Amino acid sequence: MKAVIITEFGGPEVLQVVERPIPIIREEEVLIKVSAAGVNRPDIFQRKGNYLAPVGVVQDIPGLEIAGEVVQTGAKVDTVKVGDEVCCLVAGGGYAEYASVHHRMCLPVPEGFTFVEAASLPETVFTVWDNVFRRGKLKRDERILIHGGSGGIGSAAIQLCKAMGAEVYVTAGSEEKAVYCEQLGADHVLNYRTQDFSEVWQSENMNVVLDSIGGDYFSKHIALLAEDGRLVHINAVNGGKVELNIFKVMQKRIVITGSTLRARSLDFKIELADDVLKHIWPLLGQQYRPQVYKSIPLVEAERAHRMMEMGDVFGKLILIP
Repeated sequence: MKAVIITEFGGPEVLQVVERPIPIIREEEVLIKVSAAGVNRPDIFQRKGNYLAPVGVVQDIPGLEIAGEVVQTGAKVDTVKVGDEVCCLVAGGGYAEYASVHHRMCLPVPEGFTFVEAASLPETVFTVWDNVFRRGKLKRDERILIHGGSGGIGSAAIQLCKAMGAEVYVTAGSEEKAVYCEQLGADHVLNYRTQDFSEVWQSENMNVVLDSIGGDYFSKHIALLAEDGRLVHINAVNGGKVELNIFKVMQKRIVITGSTLRARSLDFKIELADDVLKHIWPLLGQQYRPQVYKSIPLVEAERAHRMMEMGDVFGKLILIP
């Protein structure tokens, strides 16, 4: 099979297409012929050497979400069969023509969705559901602040939070991106390049903040949060070291939490997949629309990474083997 590998840590040019053996599946795994694979920010971190694959996962083939057809099943597989069309969260190896995955991680391609649309779902939807609704405990009529609303995570979070009845505040990096976020359903949007969200929304009393920025945003979020507010970290692109005034946390009873998904146990991911299937899948195609910005040939993965790093992407980039 063809696969895109990281030849060494560095820029997009280190991605190269090579021939690799088709994965050999274990008795509880299935082999997927990949029709589409999502591109995510963690793929870029892995390429740079900052987000290594867990032990036991192929180390040099990035890719965390795929969609395609089941072409082989292991002896103990009882949830899917050959010919089923599925999308899956994977711990690595998605940038390839074939991938192996535990059968309990396979979710059906939603009715009316293409493989390209289905491949845009797992990494983003799993991340948002776990962090916003399970860890952040967002409830109907509460306020949530989401940064980078035009990206993959942001565009998913806006739609899911609106579907659950929350009031959604979003930052975006341009007026065009701000309009895009409004079209997705965001109630309040500002351009962070021209306005300071911490000043504009200082009296809004956010119940939840989904933070992918870190750095100097941390203290701003503590100030913005209401009593019993929840600050949920999924990244820290501006730095992970912050200053914390413990008294402010105590006075407001703020919960500070966060998570990464890739290194979690298989049991956790299976339980999360079941939860997503129960709560999110019924919304797809109705209150949630897949946001695919562009489909790009797998052999041009380098171009996809350059596009994502330039920041001019609305929604998701998808690779097509």
